[in-house]
Amino acid sequence: MPEHSPRWSNPLLLACKRLVDIVVAGLLLLLLSPLLLVLAVAVKLTSPGAVLYRWRVVGRGGRSFTGYKFRSMCSNADAMKAGLASRNEMQGPVFKVTNDPRITRLGGWMRRYSLDELPQLYCVFWGDMSLVGPRPPLVSEYERFSEYQKQKLAVKPGITCLWQVSGRNQVKDLDDWVKLDLEYIRRWSLKLDFWILLKTAREVLAGSGK
Repeated sequence: MPEHSPRWSNPLLLACKRLVDIVVAGLLLLLLSPLLLVLAVAVKLTSPGAVLYRWRVVGRGGRSFTGYKFRSMCSNADAMKAGLASRNEMQGPVFKVTNDPRITRLGGWMRRYSLDELPQLYCVFWGDMSLVGPRPPLVSEYERFSEYQKQKLAVKPGITCLWQVSGRNQVKDLDDWVKLDLEYIRRWSLKLDFWILLKTAREVLAGSGK
């Protein structure tokens, strides 16, 4: 069990975190609905396949759920993954390739500004995720996690986290990623969440995603 901030035991603070998730996610879904529609149509028109990519991920305590993103890769991307294993740049049971050939032209642009992540706001609104928290791993990744790596799931996963705003493109080892997640769990406060959200907004506007 990772070291927790004592604030995780405060029902009022947890209620405030959940309220922020509901209000912010709900407002963004409402305000960005025209953009969501445009992106959905663009995905459908620019490459064959489903508009949304449904991925089975693992949340708090090892509970799995279905997450959603706009599809940014070709429709057979999962089948092509094994053939790219030798190019994996990450240490540990996660997968990352620079200039991934599976990414579509529109997908590359969406990923640069994290627009493919917007459907995850539904997961936040319904309670499977939070705006801020450790990123949820794929079920297939979680099955190969060490006990140390599983500690990142002691709290509800989020859309953004310390890893997202601490040089995510430079982190090449899953253990270093987990170290940042455990730091978040240890230091958590509403103030830290707001700081991460502000930093995330800056990263998105700068187009630092890949």
